[in-house]
Parts: sequence; structure tokens; C-alpha cells
Amino acid sequence: MKVTEHIENAKGETLFSFEIIPPVKGHNIQELYDNIDPLMEFNPPFIDVTTSREEYVYIDRDGLLDKKLTRMRPGTVGICASIKHKYNVDTIPHVLCGGFTKEETEYLLIDCHYLGIQNVMALRGDAMKEEKYFEPTSGGHAYASDLVQQIHKLNCGEYLHEVVERDHCADFCIGVAGYPEKHMEAPSLQTDLKRLKQKVDKGAHYVVTQMFFDNKKYFEFVDAARAAGITVPIIPGIKPVAVKRHLQLLPQVFRIDLPQELIDAVEACKNNKQVRQVGIEWAIEQSRELKQAGVPVLHYYSMGKSDNIKAIAEAVF
Repeated sequence: MKVTEHIENAKGETLFSFEIIPPVKGHNIQELYDNIDPLMEFNPPFIDVTTSREEYVYIDRDGLLDKKLTRMRPGTVGICASIKHKYNVDTIPHVLCGGFTKEETEYLLIDCHYLGIQNVMALRGDAMKEEKYFEPTSGGHAYASDLVQQIHKLNCGEYLHEVVERDHCADFCIGVAGYPEKHMEAPSLQTDLKRLKQKVDKGAHYVVTQMFFDNKKYFEFVDAARAAGITVPIIPGIKPVAVKRHLQLLPQVFRIDLPQELIDAVEACKNNKQVRQVGIEWAIEQSRELKQAGVPVLHYYSMGKSDNIKAIAEAVF
């Protein structure tokens, strides 16, 4: 079932969903199952599975360093299929511009269609670690809006090199990212909203926001998006603070602000166990206010661990 159909069928009730990260290659999928199992009691209608960018590694070959491209966390589509089969829940693979040609993207989408995966999350992706700014892959897309357009065309039977009968085509529900505090590369929030409107106009069906820690910023973002003519569901993304280092890491990586009250509470903690509890309590209050406001879904960034997400869900759902 499509994300938009899940939202429609909920008839105003806030749904619970979460995002997971594929295990590093060579690891068993059981650890992933162990972190999903405790969250299934909250009946998530769908689970997101991230896709990692490629990165360079250096292999020593007789004293010479050989530079090779690799993916540390491959297998997104396979993991989606496995989770879908094991838990009978819809899964949403993240599809990136970075690291994929248009042909590779088309093959990935065809695989998703064969597997009965009806939803995809279309993202530009981050720059590679060696790059200061995002550089498009040769033969790939430079912007998420172009990726959305490719998926939309495929929905209409327009493949890259041929047109097929509409009855045999996929019908993906397309999600895209939104940024309540604007994308780090956007010169202004208004410009960023124009980019979001482009993605919706090209075929996106719903938006999931980047994490935020002040609900006022989400509400203002939704109001601004509606004023800009964006009418699709806007799902808030929530990430609980888990370690003290997040005070520096999250603003640095995601260009977001943390409320002073949260900063003070974390700085007062003696260890990361206490920080984790502060993060849970803050996310509970965030979630309760958002749920009361009638958001369609509360989407949690689990980062591979479920104990704190479970504690939040028990208090909210």
C-alpha cells in the first residue's frame, strides 16, 4: 500500500514509522531484526531503509595504495524485500542521485516493482567524504527533482530508452525530503521551498522532514509550504539525542539549531546514559505536541538502535 493510502486510511489518526540503516557488509541481518522486533507492537505501516553513498578505500598492493570505490552498507532493496516478507509491512528504499547513473536507478526501480515495493524516497544524497560540495555522478542526476521526474515518467510507462504498456508499469508513491531550517546549501528558506515545490510539481506525493528539535520550526515550515502551494502530506522526522557529542555533531552535519533548554539539560548529564534519557524525554514531549496537532505520521530516525524509540513510542502511542 502507498504511504498516501496509509495516511488516508488512518482518518486523521497519527501513524508511527521509523527509519533503519542497513548493516555494514559482512554483518548478519539478524541484528537488524533484533532492533525492528520491539517496534512492531506499534504497528508501523511502513519502514524506511536508507541507502549509503559509495566511498573510496585504499588497498595496499605490494606497498602501493590502490584507490577503489566501495559501498560499506549495500543491499537496501534486498533488505526491504526481506523486511516486507518477514513482517508483512511496507518498506521504502531510499533512492539517491549520488553514486547512481540514470540506468542504474531504472534497474533499481524495476527490481522494486518486481518485489511489490510501492514506495520510494527520492533524495539527492550527500557529497562524498573527499568532496566539499556534491558532485553529480557521471550519467546520473544532479538534483532530487530530476530523480523524481524520472520515477514519475517510469510510472507513466516512459523508461529511459523505450515506452511500455501502461498496464505493465510501476506506480510508485514518491517521497522527498523537506528542511524546516532549510537545506544547508540553500541561500534562503524561501528558495528552499521553491525547490521543494519543484519536486512536488514533478511528481512527489509526500514530504518527510529532516530532524528538528523545536516544533515551532516544523509548524512554521508547514505554514510556509502551504502558502507556497505545497499541498501533499508533510511528515515530521524526529531523532532523539543520544550522546553528548550530538550537541556539536548534529548542528555541524545537518546545520540545525538545538534549543538552549535541551543543550542545558544535556550538558548537565554526567554520562551518555543520562543523555539518552534526556533525549527520550525531549522526543516524547515533541511527539505529544505534534500528535495533538494532528500530524499524519511521526517518523523516527532510529540509527539502527530501537530501545530509545521504543520508550518514546510507549509514551506516545
